[in-house]
Formats: sequence, structure tokens, C-alpha cells
Amino acid sequence: MTTSANLVSVKWLKEMMVSSTLKFRILDGSWHLPSTGRNAASEYKEQHIPGALFFDIDECADKSKNLPHMIPSPEFMEDYVGALGITNDTYIIVYDNNPQFPLFSAQRVWWMFRLFGHTKISILEGGLPSWLSQGGQVTSDVIHVPREKFVAKFNKNLLKTMDEVEKNIENPEFTLLDARPEGRFKGQAPEPRSDTKPGCIMNSTNIPFMNTMNLEQRVMKSPEELKQLFEDAGVDLTKPIVASCGSGVSACILALAASIAGKDDVAIYDGAWTEWFHYGPAQFKLNVPE
Repeated sequence: MTTSANLVSVKWLKEMMVSSTLKFRILDGSWHLPSTGRNAASEYKEQHIPGALFFDIDECADKSKNLPHMIPSPEFMEDYVGALGITNDTYIIVYDNNPQFPLFSAQRVWWMFRLFGHTKISILEGGLPSWLSQGGQVTSDVIHVPREKFVAKFNKNLLKTMDEVEKNIENPEFTLLDARPEGRFKGQAPEPRSDTKPGCIMNSTNIPFMNTMNLEQRVMKSPEELKQLFEDAGVDLTKPIVASCGSGVSACILALAASIAGKDDVAIYDGAWTEWFHYGPAQFKLNVPE
């Protein structure tokens, strides 16, 4: 398998860990839906790639808002990332631990770093399951690293608010994509959060995140396949695009897919359907069951 700036293979990472002279940091960016009952931080402590540190998207977040893992302030990001021994010169490889998908939350960490101006980051395609299946070693030892200085350079073009999404419905400036499975988008399957009903934002287009993947091979689809996926959905990759989902995690898979296909500027509606369902304008909520 070839690698790109966005994705790297298990073989590539193994070689990197042995022979690279670059300053790099491996991050476990695992996160699981509330409905799974899994605890990513505990699982990390049980086993992870040697040298990896845990990046907790629920902790590196703005907790003043009553919404899951909203983007933190630049100052918080600087402090959190610096504590992981990361500088602006550090090359980052992030992975997650999901047996069903080749990536599920690592792309959220990838996007967060890009949002704060750090593009030296790649995703380990296939995550921990592929690492293990290809003979990669794991450990329960957690390394301790000295604090470093990280300077965030916030890229406001990669983030959208609820107000901006609402304005876009009446005065379209971008295409809004929804990465959730079709059943949730159409209001026919439950959301993973018990206080939130399914449905969708008016004028949004559904591209379920799993459609960007070849699940049997545990890889993302090729650039050509992804371009066709967007085209079949009626999405013009030359025009502005914003991605949404349930809480801003799988939306980042669509941003990643677009980047692989050559479009590197897809923004994320961070509050996503969870915010829209609870606080958005009622007239712009579709398919919400009674």
C-alpha cells in the first residue's frame, strides 16, 4: 500500500520507529460512541503502540458548553499539546482502536491539529487492529515526556458555527454534508445519545462515513473512488463544503476523504446534529420522529 501525507501504513510506521531521525510522536486518539460502553482511556492503559501517548478528545475540549467535545480555545490546545511533548516541529502519527472501521476517531485528532495550524500529522490506516494483525508490538507502559512549547495558529476557515449553518440554509454559500448512517439521517434509526432524536438539517446531503472505506481491507478508498463518491452524491469538490455528523467526529472522515481526493479545505460544523437538535431552529429540522 502506498502512503500519503494523510495516511500511513503499519509497515511504514514500523520502519519509522526503527530508523527515522525525525522528531515524532505517536498518539492514541481512540474514542467510542456513548452507546458502546467502551472506555478508550482505560483501553489505552491496557495496551497501546510502544511510545504512544493518549489524546483524549473529551478532555481536550471546551467543557463550558453543554455539548460533547467542542473545540477548545487555542490557549487550551497549546497547553494540552505541550504536555504531550509536542512542538510545532513534531511530526505526529495518530491511530485509534476500532475493530469495525479502519479509522473512527483518529481523523478528529488529525483535523484538530490542522485547525490549530499543525499539518505535520498522519493517520495510521487500519489503527491498532491492523497494527496487531501485522505483528506490531503493544505495551501497557506509559512513557513520561518533558513539557514542550506548542503555538496554535487557529484556521477559522476550517470551523463553522450553528449560526453560520442557519444562514447558509437561506443564503447558500456552501454544501453541507452529513456523515451519519442513512437511518439516523432519515430519522429511522436511533442516535447514540438517549436525549437526542434522529433527523437532519434542512438542505444537507448524506454521505455515510463508512462509504468512504473499503472495510474488508481496512483502508480508505482510493482518490479516484472518493472523487466518484462525492460526484455520485451531487457534490462539487471545487466549491465550499462543510461536514457535519452527530457530534463532530465522523464529519472529519468526510474532510479526510475530500483531502485524499484533492480538496484540503473542508470545514466542520463542530456542534453538529447534537447541537442542532437541541438548540437549532425548529423549522430547519427534518425527519425528526414525534
